[in-house]
Amino acid sequence: MSNDATQLVNKLWNYCDVLRDDGVSYGDYVEQLTYLLFLKMDKEMQEIGFQKESPVPEEYNWQSLVSKEGEELESHYRTLLQELGTEDGLLSVIFSKAQNKIQDPAKLRRLVLMIDDENWSGMDVDVKGEIYEGLLQKNAEDVKSGAGQYFTPRPLIKGIVEAVEPEPDQEICDPACGTGGFFLAAHDYITENYQLNKEQKQFLQHDAFRGWEIVDNTARLCVMNLYLHGINGEESPIEVDDSLRSDPGERFDLILTNPPFGKKSSVTVMSAEGEAVKESLTYERDDFWATTSNKQLNFLQHVKTLTKIGGTAAIVVPDNVLFEGGAGETVRRKLLDEFDVHTLLRLPTGIFYAQGVKANVLFFDAKPAQEEPWTDDLWIYDLRTNKHFTRKRDPLTYDNLKDFVECYNPENRHEREETERFKSYSYEELIERDKANLDIFWLKDDSLEDVENLPSPEVLAADITENLEAALDQFSQIQSDLTE
Repeated sequence: MSNDATQLVNKLWNYCDVLRDDGVSYGDYVEQLTYLLFLKMDKEMQEIGFQKESPVPEEYNWQSLVSKEGEELESHYRTLLQELGTEDGLLSVIFSKAQNKIQDPAKLRRLVLMIDDENWSGMDVDVKGEIYEGLLQKNAEDVKSGAGQYFTPRPLIKGIVEAVEPEPDQEICDPACGTGGFFLAAHDYITENYQLNKEQKQFLQHDAFRGWEIVDNTARLCVMNLYLHGINGEESPIEVDDSLRSDPGERFDLILTNPPFGKKSSVTVMSAEGEAVKESLTYERDDFWATTSNKQLNFLQHVKTLTKIGGTAAIVVPDNVLFEGGAGETVRRKLLDEFDVHTLLRLPTGIFYAQGVKANVLFFDAKPAQEEPWTDDLWIYDLRTNKHFTRKRDPLTYDNLKDFVECYNPENRHEREETERFKSYSYEELIERDKANLDIFWLKDDSLEDVENLPSPEVLAADITENLEAALDQFSQIQSDLTE
């Protein structure tokens, strides 16, 4: 991150500490910044002639806030948020269900003036984007906020995008888009690797990306993140909805996604006794191979539906998707038969903000129907065995993924060579495994043999915690199944 961006992030973030005394959480603060930043930039766009007509009604524009103070400011801000949430297009996503969380008029006034002091539209797009991304990352790092589950580590996203090499004119989708990390990385890759003509630039800015996000606040952050990076239009590229609900009918060239962790889909209902209880949520869809309440398997099936013939998908999945029986086996066998499932990246522990996560990235291409199976060989890269990361002291960086990208061989993935960490398994080998289990390792865990050179206590504690929480998740699933 540049020095200018870092300074501004710190300036904005330090003010959050002042507001914490009033009970304003990190997430609340980023939310309020989103509303105010959008209104300030809307004013600046008008002044420089970038947009002919503002979507914001004059009585609720930025100047209407700057001109007020005290109780009048706080009252007007509350009304403004409520009214803009009833508008159409981009405004409806950014201001949907918006509420003022800064109850002290003097502190609200100070924040308004702090944002008013900066010329946001005059900043380079990269700087604006870095500032907002920096705030989102700080929010994700706040364990209590729970925002980490919507924030995929950016080095991992970059590694995935470098492997699949997005192209101009491709339609790119993320059905669980969180704060928009995959879209931004794909956008950056295309602008840095191609000389775009005017039509391609317009397409990339307005039409290349399509996403779904089920949580209002997260969708709001995503839309603002894209907006600050120069990805915008009159209509929001993000739809606030449960993307698993139905097949939207649209198909995409490239799917990049990290669906939310948490194995089971459920809905809270009121029992006859008036108690709130959770019931399993299954999706009855004709395009799904198996009906299950396993959210991750449903997302995998949803992604295969969304992928255009000739298109590519990269999806983060937990280990259970690779070995679970029943619906899991059905989905794996069908996927190996009807799609070209060519690459599996085994991810290390300790890289996600959510605890207890053992995950992988599955890459596959959509193909036309044929009698013979489409998968020839599945190449597996083991980035987990003897790799130890923590989010603070030893975080995952893009350098840690460079060898995987090189082995993936984006220029021609049909010409690959095995290495110590990169092995191929034929279709025949895979389907002969019990339940078509793809949970495959071959490297020896050094810590089991060399007790004198164990990882640091912090890393060991993190590994133990991840393993225990993953096991607890499995036991919770079994208990839930038994009580249904």
